[in-house]
Amino acid sequence: MSELKTLPNDGNVMAFLDSVENEQRRKDAISLLDVFEKATGLQPKLWGSSIVGYGMYHYKSERSRQEGDWPLVGFSPRKQNLTIYVMPGTELYTEKLTHLGKHTTSKGSCIYIKKLSDVDTSVLQEILADSVKRMKELYPGSS
Repeated sequence: MSELKTLPNDGNVMAFLDSVENEQRRKDAISLLDVFEKATGLQPKLWGSSIVGYGMYHYKSERSRQEGDWPLVGFSPRKQNLTIYVMPGTELYTEKLTHLGKHTTSKGSCIYIKKLSDVDTSVLQEILADSVKRMKELYPGSS
């Protein structure tokens, strides 16, 4: 079984965000800190080298022997877009996503946004808050 590479660490979240090359993406990522804090009440932590995560839950895969820790919610300022991670899955937020604004989703847990100004951050906050609530219900020992 391979070791997980994306682990929480003591990296400086602001230093990471300040290193984002694309100026608009960097500004949007820094703005997301406020959006996530308001939605979660949690402090950001760097996971791996490129994910800003909030909270943590421990999972055990039903299909394999893999288990590990992962953030309850998080984001990453990728080259193509801002990737927002909502761990219960985007399919639970179909209705809310219709009001979010310009975005795309994966079949799993990712919401992709080109520019933060393209979306309604209050709707994003609602999705994030609900995601954290659901994850804490699914994983009672989460923080």
